[in-house]
Amino acid sequence: MLRFIGRRLWEGALTLAALVTLTFFVMRLAPGGPFSRDRKISPEILDHIKAAFHLDEPMWAQFGRYVWGLLHLDFGPSLRFRDYSVGELIAAGLPYSLTIGFWAIVIAALVGIGLGLAGALRRNSGVDYLAGTVGVVGIAVPIFVIGPLAQVVFALKLGWVPVGGSDQGWRSLVLPVVVLSLPNIAYISRLTRGSMIEVLRENYVRTARAKGIGARRTLMVHALKGALLPVVAYLGPATAGVITGSILIETIFAVPGIGRHFVDAALNRDYPLVMGITLLYGGLLIVFNILTDLVRGGLDPRLRGHG
Repeated sequence: MLRFIGRRLWEGALTLAALVTLTFFVMRLAPGGPFSRDRKISPEILDHIKAAFHLDEPMWAQFGRYVWGLLHLDFGPSLRFRDYSVGELIAAGLPYSLTIGFWAIVIAALVGIGLGLAGALRRNSGVDYLAGTVGVVGIAVPIFVIGPLAQVVFALKLGWVPVGGSDQGWRSLVLPVVVLSLPNIAYISRLTRGSMIEVLRENYVRTARAKGIGARRTLMVHALKGALLPVVAYLGPATAGVITGSILIETIFAVPGIGRHFVDAALNRDYPLVMGITLLYGGLLIVFNILTDLVRGGLDPRLRGHG
């Protein structure tokens, strides 16, 4: 197991290195620059600004300076928010994204698995049709439609929750969390339903039933572990994506998370901030994929020898 974890961490480090290299050069090859949207300034002042941020150096020198900073856990200063470093901006926005993402994935997992199991165990019933309807709506209707509708109904019409922001405690989180969890509920419920139907047809489940150990025990001990394998595989990258913040959710509900910083940084060519958030997402994705493999190995011992 330790050898497996070590190999995956090494592969993750190589992936992060490739991600840093690709993002660094692609950002600088894009048209425009970090100061192209500023007011008209003289070439002399622009040269001084570029020199202050080392943008007048050759590309390879800038890349080497950035990598050296990363080795010292320094993501550099933001080019647009000039009183803040990239680390400070991420530290300020990450708690909001973590909170919303954590509760969204918890709700999605609980509700999605519950609906999927209910649909699989009661096929062609009202519960199955309800689960299917939730799945279709969650997948087909985009967040930028559901979000404003939820704001109009539950915030403006009923007044149950605020429209957006983050200044009213947990009440400010209700709509972003629920809306962000809906697409994941849909995917998880469909995955769980399809996987459970297949597992119930497996020989080992039929054998367990034939031994007379009871339907509940057969379901919980034998069938559920196999049925959750594709769900666990989905939850790994989904958790990383949700926790790092949904750009649309944070924009619609005015949440000061890192998702909005990423959009602003990309539009304004804030190279260090884009790099910092990209590295954060890549690191979380690698970690959650490793955790996913470990959980899957615990659910199915046959997978421990693979990878």
